[in-house]
Amino acid sequence: MNNDKNKYQSRRDFVRKAGKVLVAVPVLGLPVVLSTKVTTAGTVWQIDPYKCNTCGQCKTHCVLTPSAVKCMHNFQMCGYCDLCGGYLRQGVRTISTGAENQMCPTGAINRKFVEEPYFEYTINEDLCDGCGKCVKGCKDFGNGSLYLQIDQNLCVNCNECAIARSCPSDAISRISDKVQYIPKEKI
Repeated sequence: MNNDKNKYQSRRDFVRKAGKVLVAVPVLGLPVVLSTKVTTAGTVWQIDPYKCNTCGQCKTHCVLTPSAVKCMHNFQMCGYCDLCGGYLRQGVRTISTGAENQMCPTGAINRKFVEEPYFEYTINEDLCDGCGKCVKGCKDFGNGSLYLQIDQNLCVNCNECAIARSCPSDAISRISDKVQYIPKEKI
């Protein structure tokens, strides 16, 4: 009888220990699973610059803050304009480089004098939040050399991209991870 009691006691202890392990493994393993990038058959999320309508949802719908979407600049397309539509807001009272006159709300676009009347514009990706205001200004009042792309060094490659779900122009889709970026060129 005492032997049967020990047998039940050891089963009970086994079930308790196994239950603790079954609960602990998923809880301890969850951070590891969440920290790894998920790819679907060698693909990554990316924005087609020809479909993008610069709605601003890339900034607000990305699971990262700031967004993994960043402004890119095609220097071969750029006119290096003094009155860059992506850099300066339209309708300002005075044409100056003051923060109140800049299109970018975070000051992510740097302007460097080249020679009269040309300026070079570079993007500080650490400051860029993917709002797309500069891209819209460049497209509406310039040559479209500024465009949005998902920075693959930042993107966690969600299984179902929140930006892609909300994009009104269906500009975000999966592309080959061998390409990773869709360059914008003169049409």
